[in-house]
Order: sequence, then C-alpha cells, then structure tokens
Amino acid sequence: MSRGKTRYPVRNLIVQSLFLGGMLMLAARAAYLQVFNSDFLQDQGNARHSRLVKDNSHRGMILDRNGAPLAVSTPVDSVWANPDMLALQRKSWPRLASLLSMNPRDIAQLTSKHNEREFMYLKRHVSPDVAEKIMALKIPGVALTREYRRYYPLGAVAGHILGFTNVDDQGQEGVELALDSSLRAIPGAKRLLRDLQGNAVELTESVVLPKPGKDLVLSIDRRIQYLAYRELKAAVMEHGAKSGSAIVVDAHTGEVLALVNEPDFNPNNRAGLRSGTFRNRAVTDLFEPGSTLKPFTIACALESGKFAPNTVIDTTPGTIHIGDRTIHDVHNYGVLTVAGVIEKSSNVGASKIALTLNKKTMWDMLHRVGFGQSTGVQLPGEVAGLLNPASSWVPVEQASISFGYGISVTPLQLARAYLVLANDGEALPLTLENLSTPPQGERVMSVTTARRIQSMLELAVSSAGTGRAAQVADYRVAGKTGTVRKLTAAGYSDDKYVAWFAGFAPASAPRLVMVVAVDEPTRGGYLGGEIAAPVFGRVMTGALRVLDIAPDAPRLSPRLMTVKSEQVLP
Repeated sequence: MSRGKTRYPVRNLIVQSLFLGGMLMLAARAAYLQVFNSDFLQDQGNARHSRLVKDNSHRGMILDRNGAPLAVSTPVDSVWANPDMLALQRKSWPRLASLLSMNPRDIAQLTSKHNEREFMYLKRHVSPDVAEKIMALKIPGVALTREYRRYYPLGAVAGHILGFTNVDDQGQEGVELALDSSLRAIPGAKRLLRDLQGNAVELTESVVLPKPGKDLVLSIDRRIQYLAYRELKAAVMEHGAKSGSAIVVDAHTGEVLALVNEPDFNPNNRAGLRSGTFRNRAVTDLFEPGSTLKPFTIACALESGKFAPNTVIDTTPGTIHIGDRTIHDVHNYGVLTVAGVIEKSSNVGASKIALTLNKKTMWDMLHRVGFGQSTGVQLPGEVAGLLNPASSWVPVEQASISFGYGISVTPLQLARAYLVLANDGEALPLTLENLSTPPQGERVMSVTTARRIQSMLELAVSSAGTGRAAQVADYRVAGKTGTVRKLTAAGYSDDKYVAWFAGFAPASAPRLVMVVAVDEPTRGGYLGGEIAAPVFGRVMTGALRVLDIAPDAPRLSPRLMTVKSEQVLP
C-alpha cells in the first residue's frame, strides 16, 4: 500500500500545482475585477438592471386676474416598452393592442422600427383605467411613465387667448406659445431598478431634480371673458356672420380683460379641427375700420386749431366729388357742426375736414394712437396693419382715410386707439399680464381734445346717433359705429360688410374700453349700429356690474320720482 501511495508522486504534484495555480488565477482575477475594474462591472450591472429615465414635472398654471385657473396640468400615465423584450411576447400583442386601440400589426411595426433602442412609446396619455389594465397583463418590457396633460377649465370660452400645448407639453398657440419659456417645466432624471422582466420595481436615486414651470397670472377676468364670448357667439349665430371678434380693455391700465373670437374651438378637444379655427382673428385679421376712425380725424382737426366742436360744416347735398370718385352720406345732413359730423357719421363732413389738414399731421395722429404698428401683447401671428406713408397720399386717399377706408387695422389695434380717447389722450401699452401698478402712459393727444371727442362720442350713442343700441341703463356711454364694404378682387362688394362698434363707459370717467367686429353678417341687417352695437351694450351692462363700477347716470326709482313730484305740488 505504501508503494501505491508513492507510485505517482510526480503526477500528483503536477495536479496539485495546477489546481493551486488555477485557484490563484481565479483569486487574482476576482481581485482585479473587484478592486481595479469595479466601475466597469457596476456600469454593466446597471445597464442590465437599472435605467436612467426622464423625471417630468408639471407646466406652470395660467390663472385669471382673480386667481381662477385657466390652464392646469394634470398627471397622466403613458405606456412605453423595451422593443427587444416586447418582440418576444407576441402572444400578448392582441390583448395589449386591444387596450391601446391599436392593431397587433402596429406593435410589430413599432418593435421593428425601434429595435436598436431600449425605449419606445406605445401610447401617450392613457386613462387611469387603461393604465391599470395594461399593468395587470404583466407583459415583460412594458411599463408606465408619468407625464402631464394640459386641461382648460373654460374650454372654448378662452380657447383663442390661451391656445394649447402638444402631447409633449410644449406651447403651440396663444399665451401657451407666447410665454412657453416661462410656463414650460424643466425635466429631471431618475434611476430605476428593473426586475428580470424589465419592469421598474424601485426608485434608487434622483440624478437631476425636475423644475416645475412658473405660474402665470393674466389680466383676463374670466367673468367678463364669458360675457363677451356668450354675446359675440349669439350675435354671430343670429346674423349668420362669417366670424367675429370682441375685446374689453381696462381704460386705466391697458390690461386686456377679455378677448374672444368666433368661430371658437375647445382646446380640450381638438380632434378634427382645422388649423384656421385656431386663428386669433382679433390680432391676425385686418379690416378697414370705417367710421370708427372718424374720431381721430376730428381729433387731428381740433389739434390743428382750425376747427372747434361747433365749427360749421356744410355737407349739402350729401355727396362730394374728389377727382373721379364720389363720396356719399346715407342722407343729406345739410349743415352740421364738427360734433354733428361724429353724431351723424357724415363721410362728406369728415372728407371736407380732412382735406383742409396737412396730410403728414394727419398721418402722425393715426400713427401715434397705434395704427400701422403691432400692439405689443406678443400674441402669436399678430400683424401690424396697413397705414401707407403720408407722402403717397393723394386727395381722394386722404379723404377716404378720414372715414376709415384705405387703412387696415386689427380689432385689438382699434381697441388700443380708443384707449387713448378714454384715457384723456394718453397712450398705454396693452398687456395680457396682471399689473400691480398702472404703467406710465405717453401723451399723444391733449386732454382738451380727448375730452371733446368723448363728448362727441356720447352724442353718437344718444337716441339721435347711430350707436343708440349700445346704450347701457344707468350709465353714460361713448362710442362710434362703423359699417365697411369689404374689398374683393372685383372691387368693393355690394353685399359683404364688416360691422363695427368701438366705445367706452362710463363716459364721465371711462373705465372699460370695448371693440366689437362682426364679419359678413347675412341676416337681420349689416350696419354697425344693428349688429355690433347691441353686443357692446349687453357685454358692457354685465361687465360694469361685475366690476361694481358706480353708475354715472342712475335712473330715479318710481318711489323717488313720486316723492319728488309730491314736493312740487301746490
């Protein structure tokens, strides 16, 4: 036996040496990997069992001036998948596709298209019920990620001014686009631990913290916004009009309290809508302002020193010939004062006054009140309008501009111009932001001239004026109608009009400025006094009361009238 134990001493030594050497090599390899190459191993492990994903945050809220929400972001789940892992789960495709309102072929295309990536979206912004059912399937490689969807509580009422965001929460129209850089959230990053099926099971760390967007407080008052929306929509429908716009502005600050357009759209449900529906007509569509421009012609005349409110203008016989063109009035008003030219809306009177003025002086007045330049509210698509240089004016053009033809403006530009009249001749910048203090104005017209125009515009809304439908019970109102024949390829149309009304109230101390434009009414008339003035009257009636603005022409109650009558009885 002893001889057997020592029979192969050399072989045993060799085996033992090899075994010991192998052990030493394994130990050395383990030490090398654990000590000198640990970062590489950690990265490889993380790549297989953890994932760095986006950590979304919410977009800033948009609030009205009183703190009511106009746009908020609500958390929703989106479904994503690892294409390689999902490709191996073909038996689960039909159930998954059914829940996502997809076809299994769609899943096949997605997995083949993104097979070189570890992440692809299957469906963005699914309902909580769908998300729960998808996770109950427990399909390897399919998971949820938290995102945010924008919701607009007022729906179509504020659609054009707010705009909307896309599925990635980026502003596309309106305030959402104009102030996207402030509203947009900055996403962070977080690391998730995954199980063998690729599903996220644990949050291990936040790599970069997300930053929510900044909240924004607008100048909009949702109560007045709703009033303007309701009345404009009713007018457009009643008169079979093509479109319409209405703007309400605070005369003290230049803050836009309401801005609406028709046709409208609901930013919460944009399926099937055409891009033209999103257009904010109040800042993108140009119209000739017609007789709503006459107050600025008269203001220029008063500032020239050549005219006073009681200066007599003979408009007989209701027409005037300038070159080869004849300008008409609706009636032969005969002899009018300058104030009467506004009250009766005489084109002949405005033309005769304009032709006595220096055309550069007249152009300066129009430019100072904001025509031919953008308003500065920074709404997407705003246009500057058209005001040709005075050097190009010929007499017939100067006369035409005096009553609002040959110049093009947006409804918002006209509101800014009337803000000058309401603010005693000071121009204020228009803004959509809620202001804590009134901005500094720029004087573009004397106080005396502005107040004289205010008085003339009161006459235009009197029972003898063209804008009597704009009257508001218990308040003095100042304003001007406008009726414009639309320019077509064949010339000015005989059956297509734009009906305007622009004005402010209370006339004794203007607080609200409003402009209404209704494009191509087809029923119930076409004049500004018939179509646009009633909208002004109804909206202003509600807005003055909502803001608790004291009446400046209160009516006596029947009881007080009886007492007063009894006091004078013999």
